[in-house]
Amino acid sequence: MSVVEAKTNEKGQSCVDAVCDCNTMWSIVQQMATSRLSEQTGPFKHRLIKNYAVRARRIAATYARFYLEQEDGGNPRRKGRFYWMALGAFASKTVACTLESWQVRTQAYVMSERTKEGLGKGNFWLFCDISGWHWYYSKFQGSFDQCINSRNTNSYVPALKAEVAKLPWSQEALPKIKYLKVSTEILSAFRKVKEYELAGTRKAKDALQMGHLLDVANHEQGVILQPLIYDDKDFSFWVELQRNWLVRRASPDLELVFSHACQTEEPEHKSVAPSETHLESFVSRMAWIKSAAGQFDKLMKKKEAYMEAQLRTMAGWVNQPDQ
Repeated sequence: MSVVEAKTNEKGQSCVDAVCDCNTMWSIVQQMATSRLSEQTGPFKHRLIKNYAVRARRIAATYARFYLEQEDGGNPRRKGRFYWMALGAFASKTVACTLESWQVRTQAYVMSERTKEGLGKGNFWLFCDISGWHWYYSKFQGSFDQCINSRNTNSYVPALKAEVAKLPWSQEALPKIKYLKVSTEILSAFRKVKEYELAGTRKAKDALQMGHLLDVANHEQGVILQPLIYDDKDFSFWVELQRNWLVRRASPDLELVFSHACQTEEPEHKSVAPSETHLESFVSRMAWIKSAAGQFDKLMKKKEAYMEAQLRTMAGWVNQPDQ
């Protein structure tokens, strides 16, 4: 729990302002991310969800809630400004489905847990990063510009800094992802969010949505996931093994399904990775993501009611119990 000290007075029913600096604000943001993936065990006490797939579904729920403007500070009149969040919800649901697949569970039991651990680690720390930027902007937009360049887990208030040090993979992960500091991609993404809020035409909003999505996707894949998991030789070894060796037939399909379900029989509702896709390669991975983003965008425009129904279903997973 973050603590802010404020000088009090002796006048009853009076208020004293508590001034939070940027480090305190980012500490509050971190609390949100951690608590979203935890179950309450007592007053001010939480336990992190153990099941990686349940974490992934809670993450998908939070992303869906951001897009639908259901999070703190959300404004339904501005729905669409956090466009990556809708795609991110489907992506995190896909991580949950992959973790639940018999292929990954068998691999973890018989050969190695490296794939399971890599997926869990990447999704967890990506969530801490991405949800933080969006939650701060949504809830405390007035000070966002003032504090955007100050985010650094090493500068959190002592209680939160100690808590973060105990989070899974933190000692290994945080140096690789630069302690959640801002990137040029995030700066660009939130400039587009502001422009979207002021844009007067649908055409302008559409362009800004895709610009925001691709900025966040480049941050997600290049700044967070590439150094965190794909540059890990052990993780990339298992990714390559699944692609090239006999175990490919015992590997989950590489596809992004635009549904709350893990699979669909509707070709239009999924993006299947080209056979030449090398997941461990940032360039190869982004080529598929850009293609999937285009397909996603078409569905959001042509089948808005269907897509938002899927997002609302996923938003309901926000308090899914541990298993």
